[in-house]
Order: sequence, then C-alpha cells, then structure tokens
Amino acid sequence: MPRSRNKVASHKRRKRVLEQAKGYFGARSKVYTTAKNSVEKALTHAYKHRRTRKREFRSLWIVRINAAARMCGTSYSQLMNNLRKKNVDINRKTLADLAFGNMKAFEEIVNFAKN
Repeated sequence: MPRSRNKVASHKRRKRVLEQAKGYFGARSKVYTTAKNSVEKALTHAYKHRRTRKREFRSLWIVRINAAARMCGTSYSQLMNNLRKKNVDINRKTLADLAFGNMKAFEEIVNFAKN
C-alpha cells in the first residue's frame, strides 16, 4: 500500500503560516520553519497584550481624571469616594473623556460630588 501524504492539507497549513508572516524581515517571511516560530511567538504576544492593553487604558484614564480633578481642587481618590457616596454610576472611561474633552461638564460633576 502506498504511503499517503495529504499534500492538500499540509500545503494549505504552510501557506496559511507564510501568509501570517507576511511583512516579517528576511527568512521569517520566506522559510516555513522560521516563519512558523515567528508567527507562534507573535500570536502569544498578541494574546498577552490584549489583556495588558486593558490595564494600560485604565491607568491612563485614572491619570487624566486625577489631573483634571486637581485642577478643580480635589484629588482622584476623594472624587471617586464622593461619587460612590452619592451613588453616581459613571465609569472611568467616560469621566476621563469628559476631563479631556469637556472640562465644563467635568467641573459640574466634581461640584456635585463635593456638595
């Protein structure tokens, strides 16, 4: 019985990996084995950094809220504590957007939280 090699599936698999490695430098985009290693590593980084991005954005929002809150005469922690006491459910992303783009509305929120 002749050996079966399944050329169609293996060719498709190699083609997919080389397609993903398009734009990589040198052999990383041309040679299957190095391309496979590069793509595998890139995919693990992509997975990891999708989670890291969420942390980085949250810290950016906190920095922006804190800077704007200090311009209004309070700190980030005091502002968030006062908002929690007043049962104001506004997330950090929205607060940071207001602080960055619409300072007047942010000042109103801070004044509401203070009183």
